[in-house]
Amino acid sequence: MRTFFEMLSERWDELLKLFVEHIEMTSMAVLFSLVIGVVIGVAITKNKKAAAVVIGIANLMQSIPSIGLLAFMVPFVGIGQKPAIIMVIIYALLPIIKNTYTGVTGIDPKLLEAARGIGLSKSQQLFKIQLPQALPYIMAGIRISAVTAVGTVTIAAFAGAGGLGWMINLGLNANDANLVLLGAIPACLLALVVDFILGKVEKAITPEGLKPADQIVSMPRNKRNARRVLALVLCAALLVVPSAASVAQSLTDDDDRLVIGAQNFTESLILGEIYSELIQAKTDIPVEKTFNLNGTMITVSALQSGDIDMATDYTGVLAPNVLKLPMETDPQQVYESVKSGLREQYHFDVSAPIGFSNTYVFAVSRDVSEKYGLTKLSQLISQAPNLRLGCTTAFTQREDLLPKLEKDYQVQFREVTGLEGNIRYQAISAGKVDVTDAYETDAMVMKTDLVRLEDDISFFPPYQAVNVVRGDVYERYPELEEVLKLLDGAITTDEMMEMNYQVDVEGKTAQEAARQFLTEHGLISR
Repeated sequence: MRTFFEMLSERWDELLKLFVEHIEMTSMAVLFSLVIGVVIGVAITKNKKAAAVVIGIANLMQSIPSIGLLAFMVPFVGIGQKPAIIMVIIYALLPIIKNTYTGVTGIDPKLLEAARGIGLSKSQQLFKIQLPQALPYIMAGIRISAVTAVGTVTIAAFAGAGGLGWMINLGLNANDANLVLLGAIPACLLALVVDFILGKVEKAITPEGLKPADQIVSMPRNKRNARRVLALVLCAALLVVPSAASVAQSLTDDDDRLVIGAQNFTESLILGEIYSELIQAKTDIPVEKTFNLNGTMITVSALQSGDIDMATDYTGVLAPNVLKLPMETDPQQVYESVKSGLREQYHFDVSAPIGFSNTYVFAVSRDVSEKYGLTKLSQLISQAPNLRLGCTTAFTQREDLLPKLEKDYQVQFREVTGLEGNIRYQAISAGKVDVTDAYETDAMVMKTDLVRLEDDISFFPPYQAVNVVRGDVYERYPELEEVLKLLDGAITTDEMMEMNYQVDVEGKTAQEAARQFLTEHGLISR
């Protein structure tokens, strides 16, 4: 645990910022969910068929995987906090709608008949009878939604919204449990605090007559009113104040800035920091970073919408996935196709290759390499029936990867298991699989001491790293073009792997690794 507390001390300022972002997004999502959910819950009490449809839709929406829902919304509402908050609202609505409906419809009809008998209007019945009577149910739904929201907001980091999910993602990238805990523990504590505060609010505002007999407390009216005021203050501090702060921040943000995007893996984060540090050192352009975007398609959507102005990617990803081009193996041909295609279809400018290629490779443990005599891909093909492949899901699905190997070379592994991220490295280190897919600059290959198999049959397409810039950026910042050219061909494969190693294994931040590279190459001063 000493390492954890050292990391906590080193990253305290960053963690505090992420924690505040997490609270802001959670509070805003819960506040909107509360208002929307209660209104809908009351409205559907008038019609049972409508209630069944609405609750059914809410159930259906909650069954959609959160990361999928987030990715679906990005093209429509952009990246950042907006899609994240909408996603959390959708997930938080069900308990509030259902509990409000249950609470209101469960009221004794005789009570409502008596209310009508003394001349109360429908609105008076709602606010004097129905909502107070349903309050315990409504508060229970709010508490469930709020606690759920705290956990769901961690997914927001994958749309560049920040929050504690950022730290969790860094830990998953580096296979570092301490970093994961650095994000997970505050999220758990926040969930407990939120539930505790809302429990106190529920207790304070619930009429004594609706409480179980053992919870009824006799106290003077002024003391009871003071408790209610305190409960409202706590509720405001929990939900209203952070929401207002977030709105105020969004209204005062300066639009005249260059926004650099990066995807949610170590190498992309380092490259984002390299470009950010270089631009700030060489120009007076205000820079903002929107990192941790979940994949190329979200990044391209953000570029199209103007949410970000530039981001790095790979020719071997852009060609088939964005431009829908047939995959070629000639690096120059693929680069030229990507450059012209993005210019014509999206009005994006593509830099010259940054210098390294993060191409796919097959990797095996040293024991498997020695046992089967594996150093080249052609040798792996002949031994495939004896080997267990544990690879990413994308590797099993993309037509230019495993399906092509199986079709063109009649390769059949003894067993194929879809694994994600660093889990595949854990599996191969533990001997659960024999072969995995990796990337040429992946630090985990070095950390786990795997043998990268030479692609002697030119099977894998080229994955040259390039910088993609929106077409209007050079019009806004003419001085930027020459600065960005300083990184053309500037980073070798070994240098990129070393920077990845510094972050994923040695525990440096992406910014520290970027600054070290730039200063060592004389691109910025110390």
